[in-house]
Amino acid sequence: MKWLIVTGDDFGMSPGINHGIVEAHRRGILTSASLMVNRPTSAAAAALAREVPALSLGLHLELNPDDPERVRGEIEWQVARFLELVGTPPTHLDSHHDVHRDPRVLSHVLAWAGRGAVPVRGHSEIRHVSKFYGQWGGDTHLEQIGVEGLLRLLDAEVGDGVTELTCHPAYVEPGFPSSYAVEREVELRTLCEERVQHAILQRGIKLIGFRDLGGLRTAGLRHLGDHVGRQR
Repeated sequence: MKWLIVTGDDFGMSPGINHGIVEAHRRGILTSASLMVNRPTSAAAAALAREVPALSLGLHLELNPDDPERVRGEIEWQVARFLELVGTPPTHLDSHHDVHRDPRVLSHVLAWAGRGAVPVRGHSEIRHVSKFYGQWGGDTHLEQIGVEGLLRLLDAEVGDGVTELTCHPAYVEPGFPSSYAVEREVELRTLCEERVQHAILQRGIKLIGFRDLGGLRTAGLRHLGDHVGRQR
């Protein structure tokens, strides 16, 4: 069986990102979001998430690997802030610009996640696919985030077990806080395309969120790690 989690990163960074992620969940294939908790629109993002309770909400950590002395305390603070905003623990952990993969940071992230059995991107049985992205080598490549590009990616990367596909949908407003801008609007359109939803059904892929993983395990998905291991 093929299960697919589609996660929108940078939730909380700006109003346009907040609304884009929720739109991609309501009208498209997005099932999860990763919340930044120390941004001016973090609280607004959490409020929007309450309107779509099926959306799995995880923590998008912002950490400085050049200051490892503060990393552990910063993780604890951001988790506490997440609980304050959301009211429940994060369903998953990842980080802005994948900084959690830095060896100076990773051990602290895994230590916290291990206490609550929270999956960490790239360090769990869930296969992570980051290729749905419209910039490479400093250039824009919109063809990689169009419908055909996404379908090719699904065919190449989604196999048996659970796969997480990351994305960055948004509406771009004046003063948008990222150089990855027009690409986000293309991602949003692609994720909401009916052709994509039909193609997922035709390929026998089931969309789930991180909150559904417990149910899969309870139902007897004992060999999830083996399935994903064979993909690697």
